[in-house]
Amino acid sequence: MLGGLLKRLLGSSEPKAPKEETVIAYKEFEIIPSPRNVNGQWQIAGRIEKEGPDGVRLVHQFIRADTLPSEKDAIENMVRKAKLVIDQQGSSLFN
Repeated sequence: MLGGLLKRLLGSSEPKAPKEETVIAYKEFEIIPSPRNVNGQWQIAGRIEKEGPDGVRLVHQFIRADTLPSEKDAIENMVRKAKLVIDQQGSSLFN
């Protein structure tokens, strides 16, 4: 018990494997949430991607000032906001 508490407080010496990216298909776009932990809160962040002309991958970085208490909430809000941006701007998002 005390060992577990010390590990949480001091951090584990074992390297953490990178998280697998979640990709949400929406219309002809892909939404990839990647929330950031900022001072114990989760900032809404991620990417909106699309296959462009000549096979060029188009990428729009998506970062908002909003912070939420859980990573799950930040992911859900990022996906919701990304869908709104896609609906409002479509492919002009990459111009």
